[in-house]
Amino acid sequence: MLLLAAIIWGAGYIFSKQATNAGMHAGLINAIRGFIYAGLAYAFFHKTINQMTKRDLKIGLIAGGINFLGYQLQTIGLMYTTPANNAFLTAIYVVMIPFIVWVFFHQKPERKAYVAIVICMLGMAVLTGVFSRGVSLHLGDLLTIISAGFYALQIVYFGMSATQSSPWIIAFMLGLTQGVFGLIYSLAFETHTYSQVHWLQGLVPVIILGIVSSFGAQTLQLVGQRYTDPTPAGLLLMTESMFGSVFSVALGFEPMTWDLVIGGSLIVIALVIMQVGFRRLWLFKKRI
Repeated sequence: MLLLAAIIWGAGYIFSKQATNAGMHAGLINAIRGFIYAGLAYAFFHKTINQMTKRDLKIGLIAGGINFLGYQLQTIGLMYTTPANNAFLTAIYVVMIPFIVWVFFHQKPERKAYVAIVICMLGMAVLTGVFSRGVSLHLGDLLTIISAGFYALQIVYFGMSATQSSPWIIAFMLGLTQGVFGLIYSLAFETHTYSQVHWLQGLVPVIILGIVSSFGAQTLQLVGQRYTDPTPAGLLLMTESMFGSVFSVALGFEPMTWDLVIGGSLIVIALVIMQVGFRRLWLFKKRI
């Protein structure tokens, strides 16, 4: 279930890019897919959602707010960078998680975290062309990195607080807050762009995002993570970045370049280092 969610999310970068290419901006995209997500969640899980308590509402609003900021910044960033860069840079949330836990819960990161962060930064430098074009981080890359921080914060919050509520209530609140906040943002800042939108070309990929990426993949994640440990779950979900780049190159959004291969590979190596318990593997091998 988690691997299928990663594949769906990887393909989702392409649909998001198609929507932005059609002239749709981030707030409008997130409003539509959020309301679709909330509507489907309520249609399937309304019996549980109707029993929502004030505590569930509070947890859902916080989770939804963090989730919206991640989606919003990621979608805006996608307008100014390639799907592959967006996918790889978003995936660095796995590296950020231990440091967020350290700041908020005073649990110091393992030593391997420092190695991973150096490798990840090197991969980002290659991927964004620092060595070939100098230090010039694109706006889209910077926004994507910030969005990754919100995704990391979301995962920490899900692990520390959101488990106290039903996953179906959380799913509904994620969709509802994404839809409401996206609509507010769009009405406040994007109304002048509506006349430039190719609606038929843009609505189809956004509807697919709402049904498949939001409702489908996020539901798979919510259920799948109940039956596996965090380490294999993280390893499976982080392949989203790999699938994002594969789809981006395969569908002609960008060419295969050495910067993409080397930079992306270094980031994936950093993510694997963060997820694999080398000490446990060494002890297990020693016992054998």
